[in-house]
Amino acid sequence: MSPCISTLPRHQLVELLWSFAPAYQRWSESLLVEKGLSPQRLRILGSIKERGPRIMSELKTELGVTATNVTALVDALEKDGLVVRKRHPTDRRATVVVLSDKVMRELSPRCTEYKEQVAELFSDLSDKECAAFVKTLEKLWSRLQQ
Repeated sequence: MSPCISTLPRHQLVELLWSFAPAYQRWSESLLVEKGLSPQRLRILGSIKERGPRIMSELKTELGVTATNVTALVDALEKDGLVVRKRHPTDRRATVVVLSDKVMRELSPRCTEYKEQVAELFSDLSDKECAAFVKTLEKLWSRLQQ
């Protein structure tokens, strides 16, 4: 018997998540590519939409990437007309990234369609099971952020 095989539920969760998480990510990202998006670009756009205009360092921290990487991502979004850079009103060293009008017109419908496609994965779960799963994931996410 392998030393990693266990019948403890917590250990079974570890083993399932090792397989599930990368498979889920690959599958959901493949749906994004079909819509002409990338996960990183969508995360930046979603962050700005949910929290309002963001400075580059906030985006860098939130995405867990280097300053060079976030700059390249924002450059590409700006080139596609999805975001606009503006001067920070009080900190001349900071740049604020805001959503363009084009995002709301062109990207929002694709994002909604994408979320519906991904949500189909959970269609065999009841509303009660979904709510419990959300609560569990939020608890785990909070623990990881400590």
